[in-house]
Amino acid sequence: MLIKDWMSKSPVTAKPGTSIMKAAKLMKENGFHRLPVIDDNGRLAGIVSDRDIKEASPSKATTLDMHELYYLLSEIKVADIMTKKVIFIGPDDTVEKAAVLMLRNNVSGLPVVDGDSKVVGVITDSDIFKVLVNITGVLNGGLQFALSLPNESGSLKSVLDDLKAHEVRIISILTSYDEARPDRRTVYIRVHPIDDAQCQSVIDRLKANHDLLYWAKDNF
Repeated sequence: MLIKDWMSKSPVTAKPGTSIMKAAKLMKENGFHRLPVIDDNGRLAGIVSDRDIKEASPSKATTLDMHELYYLLSEIKVADIMTKKVIFIGPDDTVEKAAVLMLRNNVSGLPVVDGDSKVVGVITDSDIFKVLVNITGVLNGGLQFALSLPNESGSLKSVLDDLKAHEVRIISILTSYDEARPDRRTVYIRVHPIDDAQCQSVIDRLKANHDLLYWAKDNF
């Protein structure tokens, strides 16, 4: 799945000359924690976060009166506090790559930048969640079977043959190697809803022929 198909294509941005008061307002109104900062040509110049603004704002213990405080906040510009070395991603990169970058850098969103360094979108952790829901097919309900299979060619086919024998329709198949032993893999198979009797027959067959780790039913 590509970034361009899941990103927000009309990103809210700030300019280097935007006051931190206005930047804070934009974040609050849109529920964001960070804003891409663009120059007059729409190219990425930096990024500013709500933490940057908080750290740049006067302490609550300040002796400044209200007028002095507002004046000070209006004078501090985004360019004064933004991060100039920005982690970004391209529209033709995969959503999986975005997820890895977010996890490694502990951020909740990334600006999407084209070949001319122009900001064309933003992808957030909420978008990643939408992708997860989409590729698993969980909103279709049904059952998920988790199996530990040998990490060798043909090991999945026997499972699919068992499901086919019970006329079970498959929604999605996902594979994980992270938690399995080097010689095995964990496969997650989601199937369309089936009645209780058919479900028990499928479970019994999978237990008899394979290493069934668990099964779970999702209803929405």
